[in-house]
Parts: sequence; C-alpha cells; structure tokens
Amino acid sequence: MKLVIGLGNPGKEYEITRHNVGFLSLNYIANSLGLSFKTESKFQGDLAVYNCNGEKVFFLKPLTYMNLSGDSIIKVMKFYKIDKKDIIVIYDDMDLPFGSLRLRENGSAGGHNGIKSIIANVGGQDFKRIRVGISGHDGMDAKDYVLGKFSKSDLNNLAELSSYIKDAVMDFIAERPFEKIMCDYNGKKI
Repeated sequence: MKLVIGLGNPGKEYEITRHNVGFLSLNYIANSLGLSFKTESKFQGDLAVYNCNGEKVFFLKPLTYMNLSGDSIIKVMKFYKIDKKDIIVIYDDMDLPFGSLRLRENGSAGGHNGIKSIIANVGGQDFKRIRVGISGHDGMDAKDYVLGKFSKSDLNNLAELSSYIKDAVMDFIAERPFEKIMCDYNGKKI
C-alpha cells in the first residue's frame, strides 16, 4: 500500500492559496484518475482510493490545518499499516522559484510547519517529498504570503506543473527507484 499526501488548509477561503499547492496537486491527480475524495472523520481528512495492479493507493488531504497535518497522516498510516517508506508528501516551498520542483527522500522541515508535524508524528525525517516552488515573499510577512491567492496566470501554470507532479507520483506508485525519479523531476519547472 502507498499513501500520497497533499498538504493544505481546509475551507473555501484557502482553496487557491499558495499554501494549498499540495491539495491542488492532489485534486489534479485524482481528477485525471477519475477518483473522488470522501471525508473520513476518523482520519480527519479527505481520502480517495486508487487500485493500481492490485495494490491500494490512498490519496489524503488532511483537514487538520497545516500545522497539525501529521495527526491525520499517522491515523491513516496506523489504520492501514503503511510504512514511512511508502508515503510521499506534496507541499509548498517558498525557497524554490515559482513553478519548480524539488524531490527528496528525507530531510528537515526547513521551517515548514506541516512537515514539522509529520516528522513529529511519524517518528523521523525519512519520508519522500515533492516540494513545489511558490517563490519568496518579497518582504511580505511569510504567513500573509503563503496564505495569499494564486493569480489566474499562476493557476494556469500550476496545472501544467501538476502534470509533472502526477508523473512523479505515478512513478513512485509503480515503485520506480526514487533516485531515478529525483533525477527525472528535480529542476523541472514551467
């Protein structure tokens, strides 16, 4: 089993904010696979299930708000007995240029509160990630910047980037060596 996680904040006011790039990416992937999300209160999240060659793949959007994302994730992992090596997290990164990707097999939270919560809950930094560049905040307060909305132009570009994210996720699901996935997608940008 695999677990693909997109980070974001629930609620209409956050739908197209920079901090919700994980949710937006998961929505793109689910739509392209013909999946729909169902709210699962026991997991504090929206869950979609995909069957790939007899293996279940879960797509999760935690509804705990960003800072408590790990609370939702660990519930799904424990219930379905999913190991850290079988999860991948998609989230925003202000330190990367807008529209660029950076995949990693492990690492620190880098100041991202959602990742801090996951590290605390899953017991370590050794899980795969897809960091999506949203650029720097140009002197704005970081919180205001990440909670700011994408422009229409940026949303259109994000749809193109989401196709790369989907391809990387599908390679992960197919158990392609992650080093090769990183080689193919690190530095991809629109």
